[in-house]
This record gives sequence, C-alpha cells and structure tokens, in this order.
Amino acid sequence: MLRRLFSWLHWPSRTALKYILYGAFFGYLPLVSRAILQFRWRKKTRSDLAHNDFCPIVSRKDDILFGVVGLIGSNCNTPLIRINSLSDALGVEILGKAEYLNPGGSIKDRVALRMIEDAEKSGLLHPHTGSRIFEGTVGSTGISIATIAKARGYDATIIIPDDVAEEKVKALLALGADVERVRPASIVDKKQYVNLARQRAAQFGQSSLEKKVSETNNLHPPHLYTSPSSSVLVSTTSDTPFDLNSVTQEESTDLLSKPRGFFADQFENKSNFDAHFYGTGPEIWRQTNGRIDAFVSGAGTGGTIAGVGQYVKSRKKDVIVALCDPEGSGLYNKVKHGVMYDSKESEGTKRRHQVDTVVEGIGINRITNNIELALPIIDDSYRITDAEAVSMSRYLVKHDGLFLGSSSACNLVACIKLVKRMAWKEGQTIVTILCDSGTRHYSKFWNDDYLSKAQIPVDIQIVKNLVAS
Repeated sequence: MLRRLFSWLHWPSRTALKYILYGAFFGYLPLVSRAILQFRWRKKTRSDLAHNDFCPIVSRKDDILFGVVGLIGSNCNTPLIRINSLSDALGVEILGKAEYLNPGGSIKDRVALRMIEDAEKSGLLHPHTGSRIFEGTVGSTGISIATIAKARGYDATIIIPDDVAEEKVKALLALGADVERVRPASIVDKKQYVNLARQRAAQFGQSSLEKKVSETNNLHPPHLYTSPSSSVLVSTTSDTPFDLNSVTQEESTDLLSKPRGFFADQFENKSNFDAHFYGTGPEIWRQTNGRIDAFVSGAGTGGTIAGVGQYVKSRKKDVIVALCDPEGSGLYNKVKHGVMYDSKESEGTKRRHQVDTVVEGIGINRITNNIELALPIIDDSYRITDAEAVSMSRYLVKHDGLFLGSSSACNLVACIKLVKRMAWKEGQTIVTILCDSGTRHYSKFWNDDYLSKAQIPVDIQIVKNLVAS
C-alpha cells in the first residue's frame, strides 16, 4: 500500500533538474549581489567617501530619533572613552562614560526622563494639561527636567541654592523654567530647597483653584497623592478627592484634563535608581563586554552608584564598587566607619549650613532612599579635596583635551587612588562617570580668580604626584 501511495515520487530528469538549478541561481543572484555590495559599502571609511565615491543611501529605522528624548541614555548610548593619559601612566584601562553628551548636558537626563515616564505610566502625570513639575536641585537635574518637560508638554519650577554656578541658572531660564533661588540650608529646615519644592508642588492645586473662586468664596484644598515610591507628591485641582487606582470612565476623562503639580524628588524616588540599573549599568556591561573590574562614582542622590553598582555586581560579583566623596560630605565616613560624619563638623567647627566646596552635584550629609540601596554594595570610599579635583580638571585639558566639570574630575582622582591602593594587574579595567562638562562651571570651578580668593591651588603637579606616588 505504501508503495502504491508513493509511486508518484521519483527523481527529476536531468533536463528538469538543470532548469531548477538555473532558476535558483538567477533568482537568488540579485539578493546575493545586493548583500555583497552593501557589505563593501559599509566597510568604506569616511576618508574613502570624501573622494566622491558612489555610495547608496541605506535607510534604517533606528537612524531616526524622535525628539530630544531619543538622544538620552539607552535610546542613544553615550560612548565609553578611554582616558589615555591616566591609562598609560597607571598601566590599567580607565574608561569614562561620556554622560555630558546627553542633550541636557549631564547624566541627570536619564533620571529626569525615567521619573517623568514612570509618573506618566502610573497616571500621575498627563502631558499638555497645564501640569507643572517641581524639583529641588543644585542644577543638573533641574536642567534635565526643564529640557524634557518642554519636550513632553509640561512646565517646570526649579528650586535651587543661590550659591551654585551662575551658568546653571541661565540655562534653566533659557529653557523656560521658573527658577527660585534660596539660601543653602539643612534638610531639617523648611526653607531647604528640596523641602520648598515639595511645598510648591503641594500648593500648586491651591493656586490653580484660587483662580476659580466659587460664588460663596469657599476654596477647596488641593488633593495630595503619593506615588508607590512613597516620595513623589502630586497635587490636583480636581474639586473632589479620588482614588488613582479606582476611578470611573467619566471621572477619568475629567481628571485627565486637570492640571497637576508633581514633585519629582530625585533623592528619594526609586525611578532614579531604576534609570541606572536598567539603563546605564547594562550599557556599561555591553560596552566593556563584561570586562570590568571596578566602578567608581560620586553620590549626590545616590542613584548612579546604587543602580550601576548593583547591576554590575549582579553580573560579576567581584567587581569593586568605590565611592568618591568631596570635602564636607559625610558619605566617606559612612562607608569607612558606619557613621555619617565629616571632620569639618567636629565640635566648635560645625557650621549651620553645608560646608562650602567648589565641587557641585555630589556629596551629602543624610541617607536618602537611593543611598540606602547603594551602601550594601559599596566596597571602598575615597575622600577628594577641592585642590585635587581642580588640578585634575586642568590636567585632563592639557593631556587629553577633555573639558569636564567638578564631579567628573573627582571621579577620576578616585580612580587613581583606587589603582594605587589595590594590587592591580596591567590591563584591568576601571569604569567611571563623566557626569557633565566644564561649560556649566565657568563662574566657580573654572574661574581662577574665584579659586584664588577661596585659597584653592590650581596646580596639575598635584595629579602628577598622585600618579607617581
């Protein structure tokens, strides 16, 4: 029976086989030719193309980025740069993640984008409704929020200490943010910039309602909601309270159109950590092909060192995560001795407000939610002086042509100290963050007259001595 069933099967004749092969050859020839040509075109160098050689336009969807958000972080990976002068002098690979190439000019673009996207996904924010984002910051996060807020359809109010570099304030104003400058103060002070940002967000609903005073002059207080991260605060101008998780379709339609005040709170918001655990960390791992022996970073909110540190340690347990801490910050002693303390806070010398330093963006004297996530995975800590940071910035310009900000310089000083303390083998790799460029530090960190008055020496020999010691 099987024999009868397959009796129609037989090997084709020689003539039929010949035409089948001809058909396959001529059918696939154009495809093979096109693949070969594309391969050769992509192998051409830029110098080859400069001689007007024929080169077709190959359109790829991922070549087109949609808006400024497409330039940020994982959407368009920032490069990993070898710091040639330090790598050659120390015999190890020191690589810097060039976060200053983000459109907002710093690593905080990743954090701002993640905080806003998470708020939108949670239903806390809706674009183009007159909603406003509030944040307390020393500059970089505010600039990033102002940049992304405009791109996503929000307004921004940034509360900032009045002693930060003037360039940051000018950038915020140019981006259309409302800026409120306040005196530096302790976090326990109601007038501290972060506390004021929370207050302004809470008052946003009240301010909007005052414009619509009822006939009886009875004002409804703003309704405040807290996000799952337990830090983010949202105020709304809705006349009645509502449960964000259980609203009717009619209520939802009405609520979507109501302006909201949103307090982002980078210090406590877990979106900060997530931006680096799911973004920066995996990028660094891919760019180094997993060949990373140490990660060095400063901490302002703690999100970067917590997120990147936890990710790289999840992939390779023996990676060293090291903290660099500027003068006046207590994190160094918290890591070393378990106590949040700085020598300048000793009895008789402790000031009411934060210790003055020319380093901006890193250093803190309290434990935030994000720093709590970092402390268990930090292996070592290094104190960086203002003189060391300033000297490193000048050294990098002279030897590498890199024009960097204060926190970037601190990170690289810490890389040197880490190499000197550890018995490193040639070729081992340290990765750090180049947080921002020097363009927003002209008036302080890059102002020699200011540094002279502050009695901070500018001498690249300090860095040479660190390398040689």
